[in-house]
Amino acid sequence: MDSQNGLLAKFNMDEIMNCMHCGFCLPACPTYRETGMEYASPRGRIALMKGVAKEQLSLDEEFEKNMYLCLGCRACETACPAGVPYGSLVETARDVVEDYKKKKEKPSMIRTILFEELFSKPKRMKWLGTALWAAQAAGMQKLADKTGLIQILPKPMAEMQKAVDTIASPWERNKRQSVMKTEQKRLFKVGLFTGCVMDVMFYETNQATARLLLKAGCDVQFVENQSCCGALHAHSGEKDGAKELAKRNIEAFEKAEVDFIVNNAGGCGAALKEYHHWFHEDPEWKERSMAFVAKMRDANELLAELPPITFSKPLSVRVTYQDSCHLAHGQGVRNQPRHLIRSIPGVEYVELANADSCCGSAGIYNITNFDMSMQILDGKMEQVKETKAQYVVTSNPGCLLQMKNGIIRAGMEGKMEAIHIMDLLDRAL
Repeated sequence: MDSQNGLLAKFNMDEIMNCMHCGFCLPACPTYRETGMEYASPRGRIALMKGVAKEQLSLDEEFEKNMYLCLGCRACETACPAGVPYGSLVETARDVVEDYKKKKEKPSMIRTILFEELFSKPKRMKWLGTALWAAQAAGMQKLADKTGLIQILPKPMAEMQKAVDTIASPWERNKRQSVMKTEQKRLFKVGLFTGCVMDVMFYETNQATARLLLKAGCDVQFVENQSCCGALHAHSGEKDGAKELAKRNIEAFEKAEVDFIVNNAGGCGAALKEYHHWFHEDPEWKERSMAFVAKMRDANELLAELPPITFSKPLSVRVTYQDSCHLAHGQGVRNQPRHLIRSIPGVEYVELANADSCCGSAGIYNITNFDMSMQILDGKMEQVKETKAQYVVTSNPGCLLQMKNGIIRAGMEGKMEAIHIMDLLDRAL
């Protein structure tokens, strides 16, 4: 066996040994439910980590495959009676995998572009947004669909592009005010974490979030020099890159001196609220990250804490809600979105069966593990259909795209719309 001692020291054996192998996580795990295989369960993956950490198993392609088969939804954490922090364990396992591979070969060009040249460079994300807008404005997306040229893309990309809404133009994005002042009695000054993908593909959702916060009595600042949250890096074994992005965000919001930092993407929010766990061995950044985390709020969370917003436009629609895994299991925010939806006059709310079970999006899982992702999504859509809802609401950009694709796959176009909760609330203002 190759010497791996330096890398294997990254595993936290105390956390691994806390797993009692009781099996409570099994029915909560989407990949275990789909496959019925032990290696596809949290308990099985932890056993594999233990074997690799003790050098009883090889750090090989099979181990890598099993670690990346996991959606990272963290439903197992909610189910676990021992409180095993599975999310951080699987991130560590992937970090070990990627470090080991880098010692043997250079990362692929696609991986390098994604993690070093795109998501870590906010300006390039904006350029990408402009390029996507230009392609849509020129009719290239519709033409490619109509002629079948879209099929030259890999199947996951060809299918997912159908769910992409109209991108905001660069002129519209440039009109944004850096600070928006409330007309109500000011309660707080908040900094909006705009995100990378969120601000490119769902610019208007960020604007809707700002309008809701203004209505609730907050001044809203679009903080300069913020960057990607680092979640995608952390989930993909690029922990050093994730830490660098975290430092940039901590510095940017320290300078802004806001009362709260507000986020409207469940996946990003879970990472932002866990920055202090990323700096265990760095006392200075540990302290600064703890101050950052203390100010972090999901938009649903803060709006539910503030004086109730008066919604003046009734929406006579039937609505259901699909939990963002990282909002529900990672942040424990479950009741607040439902409370906000029910507060809209005219809305008939119906609970979705297994609403906190993953839709299969999981960051870029629906690209890297397309077949499994679609298998999970199709099952989810059968439950969504049973609600007979006109709107399926979620609170994470990846989930939103996945549910939009699910509606297309289920033949529900024109009968149902997937919408971000901030956009739904904004329609009722």
